[in-house]
Amino acid sequence: MALDQSFVGRTYPPTAPYEVGREKIREFAEAIGDDNPAYTDPEAAKAYGHPDVIAPPTFVFSITFRAAHRLVVEDPELGLDYSRVVHGDQKFTYARPVRAGDRLSVTCTIDSIKSLAGNDVLSVRGDVHDGSGELVVTAHTKLVARGAGAEQSTEA
Repeated sequence: MALDQSFVGRTYPPTAPYEVGREKIREFAEAIGDDNPAYTDPEAAKAYGHPDVIAPPTFVFSITFRAAHRLVVEDPELGLDYSRVVHGDQKFTYARPVRAGDRLSVTCTIDSIKSLAGNDVLSVRGDVHDGSGELVVTAHTKLVARGAGAEQSTEA
């Protein structure tokens, strides 16, 4: 069943603030194998002109994707069958780096819904603001909901 086009342009309320900590940044940088000292050493970050350590560019994926899932995917009125969803694309547009100490909230908007070859393609924009309301980054997430007639592979 195709998703309802009337949802295009719908904006969901902002999420509760997520406090970015130095340890979370360090753990994330370690997990992705990036040893840039600006991610772990406050003095190195200051030498680059930042007030504190900064996060790798993909750090915000976890909070923006969680927001999109909680607000958009779980919206019963939209009717998205998440068991049929694959992550299609992800892009970030930064106004400034994410820094330790930021308190970030995400406001999700459904930018578009398209039907392609029996599949629904949902584009969600997540605007990430800090505690003062400054835009930090915009995440563009594309989700593809496979149509009911799409074959499912059980091969490993």
